[in-house]
Amino acid sequence: MVSELHHEGGDPSRRQFLTQVARGCCAAAGLPGALAFSGGVLLGQEGKDSGPVDCGPPPMAKPQNRTGGEAFPPLPLPVTPLRRTEKKKPPAPPALVGKMALGPIRFALREGKRVQYRDWMTDPADLDSLLTWTNQKLGIHYRKVETDFDHFSYDPRELPALLFSGHNQFKLEENVRQALARYVLDGGMILGDACCGWKDFNEAFRREIAAMFPGRPLRKLTPDDPLLASYYKLGAFKYQKADGSRYEDAPCLEGITVGCRLAVVYSPADLTCGWDGHDHPRGLRVVIDQARQVGANYITYLLGSYQLGRFFSTTKVYHQAEEPNRDDFVFAQIIHDGDWDPDPSAAHNLMKYVRENSTLKVKFKRVNIQLKDPKAMGYPLLYMTGHHEFAWTREEAAWLQRYLKAGGMLLADACCGRLAFHRAFEREIRKVLPDHKLEPLPLDHPLYHVHNDIQRVEYTPRVTEDFGPLNAPALSAILFEGRPAVLYSRFDLGNGWEQFPHPYSYGYSERDALAIGTNILISAVTH
Repeated sequence: MVSELHHEGGDPSRRQFLTQVARGCCAAAGLPGALAFSGGVLLGQEGKDSGPVDCGPPPMAKPQNRTGGEAFPPLPLPVTPLRRTEKKKPPAPPALVGKMALGPIRFALREGKRVQYRDWMTDPADLDSLLTWTNQKLGIHYRKVETDFDHFSYDPRELPALLFSGHNQFKLEENVRQALARYVLDGGMILGDACCGWKDFNEAFRREIAAMFPGRPLRKLTPDDPLLASYYKLGAFKYQKADGSRYEDAPCLEGITVGCRLAVVYSPADLTCGWDGHDHPRGLRVVIDQARQVGANYITYLLGSYQLGRFFSTTKVYHQAEEPNRDDFVFAQIIHDGDWDPDPSAAHNLMKYVRENSTLKVKFKRVNIQLKDPKAMGYPLLYMTGHHEFAWTREEAAWLQRYLKAGGMLLADACCGRLAFHRAFEREIRKVLPDHKLEPLPLDHPLYHVHNDIQRVEYTPRVTEDFGPLNAPALSAILFEGRPAVLYSRFDLGNGWEQFPHPYSYGYSERDALAIGTNILISAVTH
C-alpha cells in the first residue's frame, strides 16, 4: 500500500533535505489493454503509428501581469497624458525538465477542421500539471520547457532531465543517440513514459535505449530503490485498465544506473495522463493520485542526485597503471555479472587517503579481474561491490575457495546498502564455503585496531532513519584461525571512499568508511 512519507506534523528531515538539494542543484547547474507486471507487460494492442491525437487539454493560459504607466496617444496631443496598461513579465523560474519533441508532423480532422499535431503533443499539459502540483506540494519553484534534437545543447547544466512520452513509433538518428548517451553520462536523466501504456511507443523506447546503452539493460526497480522512497514511500502501484477496473501490483518502473545514480527511468504504464489529472477508456495507467506521487518522487530524486551525476561524469586516472607491480599494493576488483563497478572513483580515493595517512606503500593502480584469472592469486585482497543480483558459476566458486584457503582475503561491499546485492552475496558465499557462516566481526578483533582504533562509527542519515541509532561498526566475517578470509559490509563503504555525498545511501560516514578501509588494506598487506 502507498503511504505518505512526509506529512504535517511529521519528521521534517525530508523537507529540509529537499530544500538543501534544490538549492544545490540550482547553484551547480547555473539555473536561475491489460498488464501483468509479475509475468510480463501486455500493453495497448494497436498497430504502427496508431496513437490517438490527444489525451488531455492544453496547458492553462499563463496569467497576464500588468502594471500601470503613462503614455501619449497619437497627435493631436491633449494637455494631460493618458494612462495605459503595460504587460510586466516576471522572471522565469529555472527549467528542470525538458519535454522532447518526437514523431513527424501529422494532420487530422478535429471538429471539422484540419489541424497539425505531433505525437509528443498528445498530452500537452503533463509536465506543467506535475510541476504545478509538486511546486506546491514540495515547496519548490521549477518549470518545464519544450525542446527538440536540433536545438538542444545536450548539456545537463541547461536541462537536468528530458521526458520522452507518446503513443507512436519513433526512431533516432545515430548522432542523436550518441549525444543522448553522452548527456546521461555527463549527469543528465532521461524519463520515459508510454502514454496510455501504448505498445508502439513501448517498443520504440526500449529499442532506442538499448542502442544508446549497449550492455546496460533496463532493469525492474527493486522495492528498496531510492526513487521509490525519495519523497513518498511507495509500495504496490494501483493500476486502471481500459474498462475502468483497478488492481494492485508491483511497481512497473524500470531503470538504468550510472554509478550509484538512476540515470534512465521508464514506465511502460501511463503516468503522464495521471500528472495531468485525467483518465479515459483507453490503454493502461497508474491512477491519478499515485501517478502524481511517483512524479513527486521523480522530481525529488532528480534534485537529490543531480550533483552526484555531475561527479560521476569525471574519470579518475590511475597514473601508475602501466608501471610494473614490484612489491607495492595493487587494488584488485572482481568483475561479475551484476553492476560490478558502481563507484569508479572509490579505489582511487581510498588509496590516495591511505598513502597520505599511513606508512603503507600504495601504488595508484586498480586491476579489474575475472574470477579464475591465474593472475588473481597474486593479489592479497580481492574487492567486489554492486547494487544488483549476481551469481557465480560452480567453477568460479571453486576457484575462490582455493584462493581464500591459500591465504587471500575477499572484501565485499553492498553498494548503497542495497538488498539485492546483500541477498545475492549471502547466497553465493555459501556456495564457496558451505561449511562456514558469515558472523559479526567482534569489536575486539585486531582488524578494528590495526591502524585506526575503531570502536564507534557514524552512519548516513538513511541508516539512522530506517535502522535506528546505530553507532558500532557492523562488518561480518568468515575467519580462518582468526584471520578474516571473507569480510562483508552490509552498509556501504565505497560511497564514503569516493568522498562525495550520496544522498540515498545506506552506509558509513565518509570519515569512518575511510578509517575502516585503511585498516582493511593494512591488514590484508601485513597479515
